[in-house]
Amino acid sequence: MESITTWFAVNLGDKISPEAVVFLVSLMPILECRGGLLAASLLNVDLWTAIPICIIGNILPIPFILIFIKRIFRFLKRFDAVRPAIEYLERRGEKKTKALSNGEFLGLLLFVGIPLPGTGGWTGSLAASLMEMKFRKAIVAIFLGILMATVIMSIVSYGLLGMIIR
Repeated sequence: MESITTWFAVNLGDKISPEAVVFLVSLMPILECRGGLLAASLLNVDLWTAIPICIIGNILPIPFILIFIKRIFRFLKRFDAVRPAIEYLERRGEKKTKALSNGEFLGLLLFVGIPLPGTGGWTGSLAASLMEMKFRKAIVAIFLGILMATVIMSIVSYGLLGMIIR
């Protein structure tokens, strides 16, 4: 993740504003607010400016994923070229779903909030959709998880890791 984030910071940092780079990185799956905060640290964006940009960038695609992902997957599976990738994503989402299903709300919140590889708002939205979790319950759990991940990554990006990679 650090290398992808660094690539965006280096290649886009002089073409568009640092804040726009942070927003774009935060929108992307896998990178999300974690990558956005790393980019903000690399581009010397003030922490208090970076936090709302990362949260907005990370939360923006979530409602669309919750509402449309099953329909999109159904449509894409009609094409042989992408069917294996879609089936892989569904299997991966179903594995995450099994782990979350007991304590749906808290499990989803922690899944999104603890910044580990393969977790975050995008994957959490996929899991919530596959669990057929109620939209309002899912969006609250994911939003709180994004806030939690933002706090953790703010400490990491502007603290220990921020000192190492600068």
